[in-house]
Amino acid sequence: MGFRRAAVNLVLKGILNTICKIDNSEFKEALSNHEPLIVAVNHINFLEVPILVTHSYPLCITGLVKAETWNNPIFSFLFNTYKAIPIDRGGAFQDAFKQVREIMDQGFFVCIAPEGTRSKNGVLGRGKAGVIQLALYTNSPVLPVVHYGGENVWKNLRNFKRTPLYFKAGRPFRIKFDGRPDKEVREAMLDEVMGQMAKLLPREMRGPYTDQAEQESKYLEFL
Repeated sequence: MGFRRAAVNLVLKGILNTICKIDNSEFKEALSNHEPLIVAVNHINFLEVPILVTHSYPLCITGLVKAETWNNPIFSFLFNTYKAIPIDRGGAFQDAFKQVREIMDQGFFVCIAPEGTRSKNGVLGRGKAGVIQLALYTNSPVLPVVHYGGENVWKNLRNFKRTPLYFKAGRPFRIKFDGRPDKEVREAMLDEVMGQMAKLLPREMRGPYTDQAEQESKYLEFL
């Protein structure tokens, strides 16, 4: 599997570098300074996870991917190569969360997109509470990461231009709470997590978290 991962990584990285000009140094440095943790990343299109995975090699990064994507044999091959974790977006998360804890024990960083769906235009959308449940279940730190520029990739491809992509990493944190939070508290925690992501983006791309990006955190303990 190690050779297969290295070979696939080389091919994918070459393709991605052909269509994009990628500034990923800040993200890779942030990972290098920490043990395996959860990476909360904004979701613009198909590019972010392949770039994070390939451009952080030989660090081991995987992600949570909707289960139905395995129906595509090409995607299935790639996801299995990188030990991606299938998740049922209908809400049965416990099995996936157990797999996350197991894969992190093996030294993998795990990416999750709190928005749950692509924004396409790069503006941060409303988050979903799965990232809170995962962080509390695994008792893992969270590293907020954003990228921008990828919203222009299709236009640039049509014009035979490479797309500049910029990745930014914030301060890792743990979510502080004793016991099981109710829905209201989970939403407050989620707002704080999304606020940490929003503050890394240009102001016009922060979406509903523009004000939250400037507020102090009640539930986050920074490392």
